[in-house]
Amino acid sequence: MASSLTTSSPSPAPEKTVLGHPIGLATLFMTEMWERFSYYGMRALLVLYLVSGGTDAATGSQGGGLGFKMGTALAIYSVYVAMVYLMAMPGGWFGDRVWGARKTVAIAGFVIMGGHVALALPGQIAFFSGLLLVAVGSGLLKANISTMVGHLYAGPDDPRRDGGFTLFYIGINLGAFGAPFLIGTVGETVNWHLGFLLAAIGMGLGLVVFLVFGRTLSPKSNVVPNPLSAAERNGIVVKVVAVLLVVAAFYGTVVALGLFTINWALYPITIAGLVIPVAVLVRIKRDKDLAGPEQSKMSAYIWFFIAAAAFWMIYDQGGSTLSLFADNSTGSIFGWTPSTTWYQALNPLFVMALAPVFAWLWLWLSRKNQEPNTIVKFAMGLVLVGASFFIFVIPMSMAGDGTKVSPMWLVSIYMIQTIAELCLSPVGLSVTTKMAPQKYASQMMGVWFLAVTAGDCTTGLLALAGVDLNGTGIIALQAAAATLAGVSVFMYRKKVQSLMGSVH
Repeated sequence: MASSLTTSSPSPAPEKTVLGHPIGLATLFMTEMWERFSYYGMRALLVLYLVSGGTDAATGSQGGGLGFKMGTALAIYSVYVAMVYLMAMPGGWFGDRVWGARKTVAIAGFVIMGGHVALALPGQIAFFSGLLLVAVGSGLLKANISTMVGHLYAGPDDPRRDGGFTLFYIGINLGAFGAPFLIGTVGETVNWHLGFLLAAIGMGLGLVVFLVFGRTLSPKSNVVPNPLSAAERNGIVVKVVAVLLVVAAFYGTVVALGLFTINWALYPITIAGLVIPVAVLVRIKRDKDLAGPEQSKMSAYIWFFIAAAAFWMIYDQGGSTLSLFADNSTGSIFGWTPSTTWYQALNPLFVMALAPVFAWLWLWLSRKNQEPNTIVKFAMGLVLVGASFFIFVIPMSMAGDGTKVSPMWLVSIYMIQTIAELCLSPVGLSVTTKMAPQKYASQMMGVWFLAVTAGDCTTGLLALAGVDLNGTGIIALQAAAATLAGVSVFMYRKKVQSLMGSVH
């Protein structure tokens, strides 16, 4: 019998691939596709369900909703979207320090599915409990599933890495594109709660894929990179319990005195959504451990952060202000009247159609040494999203006397906003990773998501303050603010570039 010392070790099994990528990418692609299907389907219904049964619902729409006024509905929608992005930061923390990315995503899937099931039940308690669960679950999942895509590749220099993230991004948009046609149509025309139940089924399908094919994922996804010590864990538990007791005591008193209204919940969350991003940026900026170049980059990053908040303030109204306008004020095209929820499919459709064009365009301009730099692309995105709302003023004015306007107005607005997104969003993600101080490298992506939180909470605060977000004046004001932000970024591009140092 030959000695084991002289026996050749068996060759490692060849890596299983799909289209040249690790097979685990297919698992994450399908998981994210179904999760986005559930999320965007529910989001397409949200504002319409909130006003259904009330005076601000579209004429002839089905009842059975919560009957809120338009301002309250827009505030709830804005706070909900803000919460999803706000929870991405603690979601990343759980993945890094408590459960690891894979376990966090699995738990998030169950939380999201439970939230959609709660939305499928009648009553305000079930509805708001469901919204909270979906927001928390989405934040947990959003922060970790992209990390798991990165785990599939052999480091940042793997030539397949960028292509893998591109395919993953397509999965996001496929789910978002299909959801309004199925979930939206069933919810809007048959039964709201049945639509929400379909969203739960969508998340359930994604969860089944993730659990059954989990063995195709990288072992790195099971690792907790920086686990909490026992002392840290105990300290956090004590703090969380203390905060929960204070909140329970406060709201218990408000309810006992008969003072509670929905605004008692919306105002604190909205204000927190504005204060937390500022506090996080101030904490990082004042950290004395940061070297001079890192401090300079953070000063430049604040420009991008504020401008991004202005961008998302307008962009995320695609599912609220624009949706309610579509429901009340758009007519037919060539004798055909599209369902209101179908407008929510336009953005993912345009993303899938235009993203390859933009990728080619930037590469072509780069070869000619004419590609706009990061700052100019950012400015372009802001000016374009501002232009979309300047255009929005026109159909709003036309519909002021009850006239139904052509759906093509909204198609044009969504297309312009998508072009703006393709100029700004990928650039924002890239510049965040490039300018992140070493000490905060893993946290800065959560900081970028806080810009979305700040933008949506600004919209929510306006709605709570009684501002008519469907008025031409406030639409024009928001358009002017975004355009001014874009022009300011462009005008001060040399100063910002000097703060950015070697980052371009």
